[in-house]
Amino acid sequence: MPAATPTDVSFAPALRWTDLAWLREQVDLPLVVKGVLDPRDAVEAVRVGADAVVVSNHGGRQLDGAPASVTMLPEVVDAVGDRCQVLLDSGIRGGTDVLRALALGAAGVLVGRPLLWALAAGGQPAARDALALLAAELADALTLAGCADPAAAAELRTVRTG
Repeated sequence: MPAATPTDVSFAPALRWTDLAWLREQVDLPLVVKGVLDPRDAVEAVRVGADAVVVSNHGGRQLDGAPASVTMLPEVVDAVGDRCQVLLDSGIRGGTDVLRALALGAAGVLVGRPLLWALAAGGQPAARDALALLAAELADALTLAGCADPAAAAELRTVRTG
């Protein structure tokens, strides 16, 4: 779709939570809802059957001034508790970003741009190298933080400002 395509053509403003509930009834697959920034939306996604929510501001391109995904992550995690997994998308560029997300309660992260850059620069081998580098950076960050494994990152104390 061209970049200049109007928003009302690109998005379905009539989409409602009942549509997601209907989809949940139709498929026996994991249902993941992406683009959640508001804890109330995360709770509603769980209510209609989501298995996971992805905290994401879609790279900040959708609404100027939207909060950073990592800023909203703790509130979403607190809102859903253990009723579904919470993943973080947006801003993952290195191992310390992954560690931060895990420490703030994410079950995992999605990585987009670094892999796109690697693919553009060197195809599949470069993408493989980028993932290996991310894994190595995460291992280093975990070691420096005193964590034996990624699960231990959830026990880290975090400082939030603002």
